Amino acid sequence: MQERKTYSSSRFNFDLPYLLDVQVNSFNRFIQAGVLPKERKNEGLQKIFKETFPITDVKEQYSLEFEGYTLGVPKYSIEECQKRGMTYAAPLKAALSLNIFEGEGEDRKFKEKITNDVYIGDLPLITRNGTFIINGAERVIVSQLHRSPGVSFDEETHTNGKRILKARVIPYRGSWVEFLIDVNEAMYINIDRRRKIPATILLRAIGFSRNNDIVKLFYRSEELPIGSEDIEERILWEDLVDPSTGELIAEANTVLTPVILKRAQEAGHKKIKVIANLDQNPVLHNTLNADPTSNEEEALFRIYTLIRPGDPPNVATARTLLERLFFDDKRYDLGEVGRYRMNSRLKLEVPMSTMTLTQDDFLSIMRNLSALFENEGFLDDIDHLGNRRVRS
Repeated sequence: MQERKTYSSSRFNFDLPYLLDVQVNSFNRFIQAGVLPKERKNEGLQKIFKETFPITDVKEQYSLEFEGYTLGVPKYSIEECQKRGMTYAAPLKAALSLNIFEGEGEDRKFKEKITNDVYIGDLPLITRNGTFIINGAERVIVSQLHRSPGVSFDEETHTNGKRILKARVIPYRGSWVEFLIDVNEAMYINIDRRRKIPATILLRAIGFSRNNDIVKLFYRSEELPIGSEDIEERILWEDLVDPSTGELIAEANTVLTPVILKRAQEAGHKKIKVIANLDQNPVLHNTLNADPTSNEEEALFRIYTLIRPGDPPNVATARTLLERLFFDDKRYDLGEVGRYRMNSRLKLEVPMSTMTLTQDDFLSIMRNLSALFENEGFLDDIDHLGNRRVRS
């Protein structure tokens, strides 16, 4: 090797790093070839198998489970593959167990377990130069900069000059979700770039069924006597109920009118709780007014018809669809980076092992977006390298 000469006047001398380490080390972490099957970390190929298995039938009488995988020895060397026009690869085998049960329900009993090594296919291997030999030709994987998984807040300017605030949740795998506050100062949600719907529909679907529950999540209360001058046209913070009969006089988020005030006074109410900070932030009030649903069932149906139009839903199938969209770890994955960035940006303490979205995630995103409407908080620069990741 020739000696490298430098004519720089700088007294600092840095060794040139081995730039192919990124590719080689990434592939080695992916296959974990030198690690015993039981000692492998839950990443790369091991994670893919773990996410796929177990596989069960509809009646759950057969269950196919993953035990581990092994990589064999390549049949030809790198030089031979280049000469013969072959792919430099190693056979990949997985140890799978078939558990057989008999009976159904409470009578279901374990019957038999069959374990075998199953040939999956040939896995191309990386060379010392960070390349792959495919059909005798040397190929490389080009590293790309992708938007990092997690949540980011951004804004656009409408043609009328008003701000449109956006929050976008990008998963490693699964449906994209975008929250936005439009020119009418109402918050909407967009799932997989379909038609937008009021964001409170999602809140109803995940457990906050009534207006009474949603208003208390975002607004502070103020108690005013019924006879005060400024109580008319104020917005109810909670449901107004007749204490003697239990009858609902007016629902939360309703504008107080002379008729409602008269009924409340007849029912024995002397003070009423109203929303305190509505002038600063009317977003959720406007969103509830734009929301055509009134309970969890209607909200589930609305989301179902948005995702699968023309297919008649029922409560069970609609709830299952919603769970598969955001709460099923086999279909939705934020990744470790996405969960870390989500917790850091939203100041949450969701366990790092939770790779799906949670109620706290949705609530915190909506609260942060609502705070941005009041000029509190900060926006993210999507072009900043801190919001990008290298995919190789």
